[in-house]
Amino acid sequence: MNRDDTEDTTIYKVVVNHEEQYSIWPADRENPLGWRDAGKSGLKPECLAYIKEVWTDMRPLSLRQKMQEATRN
Repeated sequence: MNRDDTEDTTIYKVVVNHEEQYSIWPADRENPLGWRDAGKSGLKPECLAYIKEVWTDMRPLSLRQKMQEATRN
């Protein structure tokens, strides 16, 4: 049996960084440096569905801000 044949029962949490980019991380581990909890945890499909729902603009926050400033000038 290979790894793809086993069901992933790991509980994940959604994490977000200062650029408002999302990822998942095992819930029982400390967040990676620079990432904070986004308030959602569960099985991998649940977490990925949440990210798909809330992360509607993939551009980093700093890029969005620069583009917004450029349109004001």
